[in-house]
Amino acid sequence: MRRRLIFFRFLAYFGALFVAVASGALYFFIISRGLPVLGGRLFFGDTPPLAAILGLRPVWDGIWPAFAGTFCLVLLTMLLAALPGIGCGIYLARFAEGRVRERLSFAVDLLAGVPSIVMGLFGFVLILLLRHTIAPQATTSISLAAFCLALLVMPALVVTTRSSLESLPPMLELTGASLGFSENQILRRLLLPAAARGILGGVILSMGRAAEDTAVIMLTGVVVNSGLPAGLAAKFEALPFLIYYTAAQYADESELLRGFGASLVLLLLSAFLTGGAWLCQRGMERRWKGIR
Repeated sequence: MRRRLIFFRFLAYFGALFVAVASGALYFFIISRGLPVLGGRLFFGDTPPLAAILGLRPVWDGIWPAFAGTFCLVLLTMLLAALPGIGCGIYLARFAEGRVRERLSFAVDLLAGVPSIVMGLFGFVLILLLRHTIAPQATTSISLAAFCLALLVMPALVVTTRSSLESLPPMLELTGASLGFSENQILRRLLLPAAARGILGGVILSMGRAAEDTAVIMLTGVVVNSGLPAGLAAKFEALPFLIYYTAAQYADESELLRGFGASLVLLLLSAFLTGGAWLCQRGMERRWKGIR
């Protein structure tokens, strides 16, 4: 028995050390290569920053259009995925029963196992179908990419919402019922705020997946040097595809360093989104606990 305890303790310490060292080495490599080029020139090149931000002048040798495209893509993806994903998780945790629960859970598991390249092919085939039926002018765009990414990240929202609600102590619901709360009031005022940490964890995972995925957007509308997104039906640039394209097609060291700079910016963007979700989570918890 003691040997098993020592073995599992060693395994736990080894796993923690391995994750810390691997992630630290990755962060150090990206920061050491990308930090020297991080600055206004990396984003805007020779274009005046204000003119680039307002879209008055194009940016040819900076990553600003890709940064703006990634931000818009993540925002649009979450607008499409958050409500149905969280709603489906609530339905599975609180209302679904019997075969409906089993079949819907199985459908979510199947959707979670779909590779991103298959989801990209689905979006591409969907456009071909629309062209031959009701929309002859349909083409790949940022809205199609966001729709496919929303389908890709939705299972994470469903699973985390369901798990967070199901893991709450039963006494919480009994306490609400004893106070005369209706079922909707128990869900809205007690269960959802208590499960906010897990739900926002799923939101963070979904935003990270949407920001870094390359396979889906390659087939659904991303291009190089398209400029700022001009609308929901327009082509767009994105940081993951810019990094991939730079790594495959760079002509000199300056272009390669710009790719490392784009990698660092993508990492910082993910950290910014995570920090924003953490602040929302903290605010909801403080409000639920009555702390001002």
